[in-house]
Amino acid sequence: MAWWSRTQGIVEQPKKSVPKGIWTKCERCAATLYEADLEANQRVCTSCHHHFRVPTEARIAMSLDPGSWQEHDKDLESGDPLGFKVDGKKYVDQVKSSMKKVGAGDAYRAGSATIGGLPVEAGFFVFEFMGGSMGSVVGEKIARQFERAVALRRPAIMWCASGGARMQEGVLSLMQMAKTSAARSRLREAKVPYIAVLLHPTTGGVAASVAMLGDLIIAEPDALIGFAGPRVIEQTIRQQLPPGFQRSEFLLEHGMVDMVVPRQDLKSTLERTLRWFERGRQAERRTGTAVDESELPQTD
Repeated sequence: MAWWSRTQGIVEQPKKSVPKGIWTKCERCAATLYEADLEANQRVCTSCHHHFRVPTEARIAMSLDPGSWQEHDKDLESGDPLGFKVDGKKYVDQVKSSMKKVGAGDAYRAGSATIGGLPVEAGFFVFEFMGGSMGSVVGEKIARQFERAVALRRPAIMWCASGGARMQEGVLSLMQMAKTSAARSRLREAKVPYIAVLLHPTTGGVAASVAMLGDLIIAEPDALIGFAGPRVIEQTIRQQLPPGFQRSEFLLEHGMVDMVVPRQDLKSTLERTLRWFERGRQAERRTGTAVDESELPQTD
């Protein structure tokens, strides 16, 4: 800011600005949010309840019991079976760049943990790593997570946020759709529960396979969920799509998901569901009959 001085003329003064990271503008309602308040509210807008994306590390912290997370298969890393290169950039360099940025070995993190004291096998798509795309390593980590769930008789939970299959691995990435779906079927055969939590966005080959195969499918509000994007569909069928198409609430209305749960209520909802599954398993062991499904936790 410039000020006038009788002796020196215009004198430049240092500009005062808000320090970076103090305020955040809501992507939906444009409200100016105090960053500390946003973090305290699990990155949900206090004005319009818009759910901001959450880094995977923070997602793990808010979803699981403190200190219970034990990650598995951290050393698995993507290869380059096709020697893929686009616009002069090698796939191996893209992977190294993502690893340097995110720190994770690939776009999926799996481990053992507890929720409300109940043991689970948990897995999180890492959207920060190449858009959470599913390649060979992601498929292998998911398969191993499900295998541990069967061996240990623990419910499996997956938090999904992905752009789909990883094109840099070609047909090998598409094979992961079949691989993860087959691994999920073994959970069903063993009568081990599988809960899918769909975050924004859950699309492409992930949405077309393991993400939509949960015994219980929960979505965060207003998450984009579907195979192809709305613009691609509109261009293909040459029709305008209905309002809210492919969003969580639209899918709930049409029977594609079971619940839409705000982020602040998600952990408690998972805990109640896990306890319901556990009561059902105990009752089945005692009497050979299953618990009435009307006891399943409900949300508005």
